[in-house]
Amino acid sequence: MLPELTAIRYVTPLKEGGSLPGIVEADDDGTYVLKFRGAGQGLKVLVAEVIVAGIARLIEVPVPDLAVIDLDARIARYEADEEVQDLLTASVGTNLGVDYLPGSLGYDGSRPPSADLAERIIWLDALTANVDRTWSNPNLLVWHGRTWAIDHGAALYFHHSWPGRAPSPERFAAQPFDASRHVLRDVAGDVARRHDELAVVLSDDAIERVVADVPDEWLEPTAELADVAAVRAAYLLMLRARLGSPAAWLPDGVAA
Repeated sequence: MLPELTAIRYVTPLKEGGSLPGIVEADDDGTYVLKFRGAGQGLKVLVAEVIVAGIARLIEVPVPDLAVIDLDARIARYEADEEVQDLLTASVGTNLGVDYLPGSLGYDGSRPPSADLAERIIWLDALTANVDRTWSNPNLLVWHGRTWAIDHGAALYFHHSWPGRAPSPERFAAQPFDASRHVLRDVAGDVARRHDELAVVLSDDAIERVVADVPDEWLEPTAELADVAAVRAAYLLMLRARLGSPAAWLPDGVAA
């Protein structure tokens, strides 16, 4: 399970983020980028971050460590920025902390990863239907000479339809992935040839452990998914279906 920490100080907002994440200090003496439950599309973004980061670790894509960080209402009282104060107030309770990588640089192509890592990242994005890794928004950092994948809240977009539509594993399994605008398309070789090697790591048990890292309170039941157990099972079903139909979504000939 993810470590459970408490925020002790709100440091500063990261204004470049669309959902206004902020840097906080926690009671483990660590510094984290906090993804707020009260921002943007809410809890489902946090769920996607946890699941995709868990899969990334299994296939050896570097991602920052995650933690569940409790935000106390008293922290909001000392924030002068009204917009930030409203966000903090709306996010009292558990939020997602992403380990802050001090001195990291945004990816600009000047220090590309190896073809091996580029292929792993594109395969990860294709599997989880993450369209948010383009030159407009690379969502990669370079830290200590390595390329790190961050910001996976746009992945697993199917769950945003769950309040009004039952999960459809078949539909997700058949959804193609367009890698033509991917920020690493010119670095990677043939991603499709890596599928068997990477997919074998994602056994049913491994995926179940990844999904189990999502806190119960972030999983939102619907009319079709009556309780937290049903929601958790739906994620497992969707990912298993996707893994079982690679011909539908694997990008061919990624390299230019």
